[in-house]
Amino acid sequence: MDSERFEAFIDAILAIVLTIIVLEIPMAADGTWEALFEVHLEFIIYALSFLVVFNFWNYNNNVFSMVNKVDHKVIWLTGLSLFILSLLPYLTIFVAENFDSFIAHAAYGLDFVATAIISIFIANALKNSDKGNIALQVEFENNDSLYCMLALMVVGYIIGYLAYPPAITLCCLISIPALWIIKKYKIR
Repeated sequence: MDSERFEAFIDAILAIVLTIIVLEIPMAADGTWEALFEVHLEFIIYALSFLVVFNFWNYNNNVFSMVNKVDHKVIWLTGLSLFILSLLPYLTIFVAENFDSFIAHAAYGLDFVATAIISIFIANALKNSDKGNIALQVEFENNDSLYCMLALMVVGYIIGYLAYPPAITLCCLISIPALWIIKKYKIR
């Protein structure tokens, strides 16, 4: 399959996910700063969810700019990844309404971790589906940045379980720029 049609499909799904997330932000009760501040947790979690979806889109956009063709494994793994990512609107509200709950943050983080793990499988499937594509082979020589991100999430889960549940969500936020810094500077 031509990768351009597949990219358009990914873009459409992500646009729907973002639309649902933004529609779930509650309106302020009235036009005061106090009322606006009452929904600050919902907005913070929305902003993080936006960054997660944007990061997913940006990563896929960068990867698929090198891809010439995709096979059924890439399609199904990406579909699974999109399904898991589509749970983000529900999990965003779950965290916003239960900000001090370990379970809420753990579920949010699990969505993030599952998407990252599937990305490793997608990378391998892309390499196998387009073996003649040297740029793609070089891009996915190793998955160190994804492994570092997963290690950071483990730290977040430990801190979240032992002391401060929002540490899990915070590690999701920190891991996004860390992923790109590690990838850009080939930190190993």
